[in-house]
Amino acid sequence: MAIAWVFPGQGSQKVGMADGLLELPGARERFAQASALLERDLLAICSGSGAGELSDLNDTRNTQPALFVVESLLVDALSAQGRRADLLAGHSLGELVALYAAGVFDADTGLALVRRRSELMAAAGGGAMAAVMGFDRDQLERLVAASEGVVIANDNSSAQVVLSGLPEAVAQVSAALQCKRAVPLAVSGAFHSPFMAEAAAAFAAELEAVPFADAAVPVLSNVEPTPTTSGAALKERLRRQMTTGVRWRETMEALAAAGVDTAVEIGPGSVLSGLFKRAGTAIGTAQIAGAADLGT
Repeated sequence: MAIAWVFPGQGSQKVGMADGLLELPGARERFAQASALLERDLLAICSGSGAGELSDLNDTRNTQPALFVVESLLVDALSAQGRRADLLAGHSLGELVALYAAGVFDADTGLALVRRRSELMAAAGGGAMAAVMGFDRDQLERLVAASEGVVIANDNSSAQVVLSGLPEAVAQVSAALQCKRAVPLAVSGAFHSPFMAEAAAAFAAELEAVPFADAAVPVLSNVEPTPTTSGAALKERLRRQMTTGVRWRETMEALAAAGVDTAVEIGPGSVLSGLFKRAGTAIGTAQIAGAADLGT
């Protein structure tokens, strides 16, 4: 029997997600720290009362830091209770929270990395993404292979993937694919695709100067869903994450193969829990989104 902590990324954010956290030790201080770093009131943005041009929680430059603060505070609270996971994994932005939870870097470093990552990704415009559900994988892979400018960015499950690339290429594959649904995503760029190469190079330069300690708990990365505690390996994997796909389907399979019987989703919503349930694995799920979920 083993427990995995899993951390959601963009798409899980919602207005009010910080409300149930403010009673936790250090919560207001971490929000204040993030606000000073970003030069805007992140707590107000989370509550929907932010002011100014950059005040939308759904703006990548706000979403990623806000999720990191919320999820890292929950990690701290769980750690203070003496609770510990056997394995860690995060979806896209959530991978940075998994690295924080594993002790690879501290909260200050995590916030600085997330700020830079979010700015670079928001600036890499010109692309598109679309979620497709209920498809034939062989047909999807043939269409993608035959199309210039589109890749599978998030392989979330056997029945859901996210396409990323040039807008016309994403639209063409979505239209040609026989599927239950294809939904364009409200994003500013072609995340997790080769079109993020310039942003990824800049982020890699940022990572170069950041020391990564060996993890206290094995982490499965998006680009390589096998557990490792090597700080050097985890840095190399994170360096590649921005231009390659999120292999979440394989992550779930690897967790099941490792004997995980419960995946605890730490953060707002239940997106990852839903993927586990629909994958048909024997892994049960639980959610911890606020102080009320922490128990005593």
